[in-house]
Amino acid sequence: MDTSTVNEMIAVPPGQVTLSDRRTHRSWQVDLAPYRLGAFPVTQALYAQVTGARPSSAEGDLLPVEGVSWWDAVRFCNALSRHEGLAPAYLLHTDDEGVEGIEWNAAADGYRLPTEAEWEHACRAGTTGPRYGPLDDIAWYRGNSDERIHDVGGKQPNPWGLHDMLGNVWDWCWDVYDAEVYGTYRVLRGGGWFDEHWSCRASARRRSHPSYQVDDVGFRVARSAAP
Repeated sequence: MDTSTVNEMIAVPPGQVTLSDRRTHRSWQVDLAPYRLGAFPVTQALYAQVTGARPSSAEGDLLPVEGVSWWDAVRFCNALSRHEGLAPAYLLHTDDEGVEGIEWNAAADGYRLPTEAEWEHACRAGTTGPRYGPLDDIAWYRGNSDERIHDVGGKQPNPWGLHDMLGNVWDWCWDVYDAEVYGTYRVLRGGGWFDEHWSCRASARRRSHPSYQVDDVGFRVARSAAP
């Protein structure tokens, strides 16, 4: 794979997805307008090109960038938007006590993180089971990864052309996980290279503090469709 392809964006059709919360036993449907999602997780090469930084513990241009926090991911989205002459989606600010805050400008045409609903809709790609194909064919996980991260695009994509939606690295999403219990913790989706098979499912959810950095968490970028 040529590095020029790693920022390819896939047009995702509109649809509806049902999300659920195990703690409250609540489920809800989300209607989605069309949007675009990165065909691959953001690679180390792309992250370095845009930010000048290489935070990952493993090294390789086509490896997914990891060791990035949620805050790192949203800052990258803004930097990539500016790099391409687009309007940044996020307004970042710090209050008088040094606490970081963020606002999402939904009208901006720049890059952003997918919402949890967008992520699951894109992952399922019209399928209804826990996965969009046999796990060994579509994902790097604990059973086949040799307990290491792998280049993006090495497994079969889902029916909409999205690679590594399951396995390899978890993807940061925009959403707060459960503010009542976990405060500012954000949603992670998809499972990673060190996870057992049960974590690599379209519906599996994880959470982490937005400042958390670890070697099996990365992200992919989204863009709202033009009005």
